[in-house]
Amino acid sequence: MRTEIPGPRSLELQARKQAAVSAGVGTTLPVYVERAGGGIVVDVDGNQLIDFGAGIAVVSVGNAAPRVVANVQQQVADFTHTCFMVTPYEEYVAVCEQLNELTPGTHAKRSALFNSGAEAIENAVKIARSYTGRPAIVAFDHAYHGRTNLTMALTAKNMPYKHRFGPFANEIYRVPMAYPYRWPTGPDNCADEAFELFVSSVHAQVGEENCAAVLIEPIQGEGGFIVPAPGFLARVAEWCATHGIVFIADEIQTGFCRTGDWFACDAEGVVPDLITTAKGIAGGLPLAGVTGRAEIMDSIHGGGLGGTYGGNPVACAAALGAIETMRAEDLNAKAKHIESVMRPRLAALADKYEAVGDVRGRGAMLAVELVEPGGKDPNPALTAAVAKACHQDGLIALTAGTYGNVLRFLPPLVIVEGLLREGLDILDAAFARSA
Repeated sequence: MRTEIPGPRSLELQARKQAAVSAGVGTTLPVYVERAGGGIVVDVDGNQLIDFGAGIAVVSVGNAAPRVVANVQQQVADFTHTCFMVTPYEEYVAVCEQLNELTPGTHAKRSALFNSGAEAIENAVKIARSYTGRPAIVAFDHAYHGRTNLTMALTAKNMPYKHRFGPFANEIYRVPMAYPYRWPTGPDNCADEAFELFVSSVHAQVGEENCAAVLIEPIQGEGGFIVPAPGFLARVAEWCATHGIVFIADEIQTGFCRTGDWFACDAEGVVPDLITTAKGIAGGLPLAGVTGRAEIMDSIHGGGLGGTYGGNPVACAAALGAIETMRAEDLNAKAKHIESVMRPRLAALADKYEAVGDVRGRGAMLAVELVEPGGKDPNPALTAAVAKACHQDGLIALTAGTYGNVLRFLPPLVIVEGLLREGLDILDAAFARSA
């Protein structure tokens, strides 16, 4: 660290930001980045920060992965855009082939590419409604699916995502999530009781014959890295199949090796009908996808899916480089190794501080939930204090959770162990000063 955080040059840029950029665009940590890579972010004042955020699970392969850089440079030199719906190109097709191969299930699949996670969710809902001829979509408590009108309706958290932005899209129904730490009768009963409540709620509120899709994050992201009770996902997927309902897995934050598998559904052998992807797919370039059963994806009329920039050739080239990196460097194994280093340290925090109520997650997608000592009331004030202390000492740490009381950790999968341990030391010191 060369200056206080933020440093003088960052403060100058922040003043320009406030004069030029909408106040609605917030910033977690106003240090302005000059370069980044390998788990380090270097700001314009020369400070080096350890990155436990990865651009919110985006740069899993690193901020400037060599294969991504090489592919992008070549593609930019060839052409930057034609619009796939006008004159197509091989890169789009190659990404779809990779998605069809890597996503869960051995059935025939098709894919379509878009720009963002929210756009992927919008299109998955369109596809499910068209295929089934039904209107209703079921989502879960603590869910986050995006910031467009439809995806805000699907998102459970008001601030900052939904506040004063309504009215929202209709025919959206919400049911309880199988949240082991906060399940009223305890984690051992969570899977069975949550599934029974899910079934009865959909039957009573929606009617199975009116339900087009059930949409769920296999591990909830913005909601606080909530891992559903074991068996819950599989039972929901089986129930959907019984009733002709499309089971959509939102793997936008969990996908592409983040949890130690290519996709979080793989851990329980769950095979979605449709799966949405974005974030980690393209090494930092904007790209998203919907992949699903061929009969569902091919049921849409010609021209019904698309968009001017969807599947941009530069983003597709980046995705091919990112996926090649994931394979060549076995980033699934690296995510599991990150967990083996981080989880014991996080568990030690829980042993030391009563305010650490829960440690959870999978692979390199881990979190601690902070509560008021002696109970389970959320403790957002301590969460913010620990995050701020981390920032001051050079660790990029993110918060999450419906109640703002979760610290989440998403280091790049290529981070070296020494840097990982140094970041955990900073986290330990932040707790010591704040708790």
